[in-house]
Amino acid sequence: MEDNQSLEGKIEALLNVEKQMRLAGDVVGTRKAVMDIVELCFQAKAWKTLNDQIVLLSKRRGQLKQAVTTMVQKAMQYIDETPDLDTRVELIKTLNSVSAGKIYVEIERARLIRKLAKIKEEQGLISEAADLMQEVAVETFGAMAKTEKIAFILEQVRLCLDKQDYVRAQILARKISPRVFDIDPSKGKKKPKEGDAVVEEAPADIPSLLELKRIYYEHMIRYYSHQNDYLEICRSYKAIYDIPAVKEDPSQWIPVLRKICWYLVLSPHDPMQSSLLNATLEDKNLNEIPNFKLLLKQLVTMEVIQWTSLWEMYKTEFENENNLLGGALGDKAAEDLKLRIIEHNILVVSKYYSRITLQRLAELLCLSFEEAEKYLSEMVVSKSLIAKIDRPVGVVCFQTEKDSNDVLNSWAGNLEKLLDLVEKSCHQIHKETMVHKVVLKA
Repeated sequence: MEDNQSLEGKIEALLNVEKQMRLAGDVVGTRKAVMDIVELCFQAKAWKTLNDQIVLLSKRRGQLKQAVTTMVQKAMQYIDETPDLDTRVELIKTLNSVSAGKIYVEIERARLIRKLAKIKEEQGLISEAADLMQEVAVETFGAMAKTEKIAFILEQVRLCLDKQDYVRAQILARKISPRVFDIDPSKGKKKPKEGDAVVEEAPADIPSLLELKRIYYEHMIRYYSHQNDYLEICRSYKAIYDIPAVKEDPSQWIPVLRKICWYLVLSPHDPMQSSLLNATLEDKNLNEIPNFKLLLKQLVTMEVIQWTSLWEMYKTEFENENNLLGGALGDKAAEDLKLRIIEHNILVVSKYYSRITLQRLAELLCLSFEEAEKYLSEMVVSKSLIAKIDRPVGVVCFQTEKDSNDVLNSWAGNLEKLLDLVEKSCHQIHKETMVHKVVLKA
């Protein structure tokens, strides 16, 4: 009891000092008085009194910004010293309410919310943790270090993915430009110009830019896996593969390169996929995994691939992916792999044939008549190739894709022929008319 009275007496005395300093506009004195009050409560382990004093000091008339900033920063050091979880949460909530709406302690508020969200997540309240994190828009904080901003946004993305809120996860991920990871961190920082906001140093627990790059692309892989967007998953793995720390360690780059190969094969045929496929084949590291080099070579070679023999050869490798980095390739991966092989075979046939019967096409693809027609129709609809099916006769006519210049030149040529025909016809008519006029006169 005496200790409590003694503590209250000391706090009362310090509050009077704080008032005098505040009214006199003495920044240093006010900050010292505020820090002494907070420290006194901490040493006495009077956590409730500490919370009350923080609220009281922040609401005092004409309170100085510097004093509030110092008080919040000082109290934040004591969060990890709290005796139990309830006391910790109460202190975080108190500091959060004090810093709400104050731009000069926005960074501290962001860090407090991150701590609170972590506690909620540990309690299994992922939805609440995600909602808490979304309250803060760190991209508008000029004084926050770039790496801390990225780490905070990535935490928001991760919680949205855990919550299975994929739409919001994508919106948040777009706040990070992938180009930010290409900046060389070894280059010296530019000296801030006069009038520029002072950027704080990132805390020690914030990962480096290259570690954040890996985390970012791992989150994007999770997002694109939900969408079954194989090409974007492949590009994300390619970005991880290009990180120097990954390229230097075979135990890291081999599983990543395997994934790149699988997702390249699973991606629908288009110019981007073709470009990535050729770039990957030129990679010397591919020699370390010859089976995958052979798989990619089969795709660039314009020859029909037998699905049954390919699946027998790669089924074990396909199932082994479950135990490697990134886990299984997806629920539909085996079906999609077969579909890509069929599409590749149809493209090969279209290169060598201008006309082919549906029956022969089905034989080449090892499919039934109906399946061959179905897959061919789907490729025509997706504009992967140009073909027309004469169903009564059962003949497929393949055509090469023409660009706009070729179409225009063809149209101009046809028009020229038409005008020539019209001119010749007019000449013949005129000639006949003249002959008949002469005959009539005679």
